[in-house]
Amino acid sequence: MRRQTHTDTQTTYGQVGATQAPDLLQYPPQGFRPVEYRTRIGHGDARFEAAWSAIMTWKVQERSGIDVRVDEVPTLDEGAYTPVTFDDEGNPLDPADYAAPDGESHFSPEGEPFLTAGTTATLQMKAYGRHVEAPVRVVYVIDEPTRKGFAYGTLEGHPESGEESWVIDQTDDGSVWLTVRAFSKPASFKWKLVAPLLRVQQNKYTQRYLRVLVGD
Repeated sequence: MRRQTHTDTQTTYGQVGATQAPDLLQYPPQGFRPVEYRTRIGHGDARFEAAWSAIMTWKVQERSGIDVRVDEVPTLDEGAYTPVTFDDEGNPLDPADYAAPDGESHFSPEGEPFLTAGTTATLQMKAYGRHVEAPVRVVYVIDEPTRKGFAYGTLEGHPESGEESWVIDQTDDGSVWLTVRAFSKPASFKWKLVAPLLRVQQNKYTQRYLRVLVGD
């Protein structure tokens, strides 16, 4: 029997890609709690390049005290997962699908590979004195001239169910911004019992992400 991997499993929620919906905060997926944080982290092209490179190599998580274990990276024959996309009014455009990657390698200035859609990883962290593992899959990547980032969705074993995105964008005046969006709920009854603690942890790490990039 073939060993089951994260690629074989489904995300633990059905609304893959919904962090891109413009009206996420007003109309989140039913039963989920939405959040959004946006902050200015600098100015200029060099700042933009440094920030999105950190985002796309897991550096923000690692510098925030999270150990990232990359479990699987899509190969050329596996293809890459592309979720449903939305227009400016929040209407779904293309359905979720797997698309073959172009085979091109992308690396940071330090020689680290940029993450790609379909990558699975396990985030390892301490919470209230306990070791917690949170399996995730990268469900989409944004690669535009002035806007770059990604989102991951939760897999079985994660304390929460939902999706979180990190996007770096540069506005016309040269300002560089980080936007973190998410929707989540406890993954099981056990985690529902400590839902307030989960929210505290989520907020704590989000604030760390913001501080890491502001001080990068």
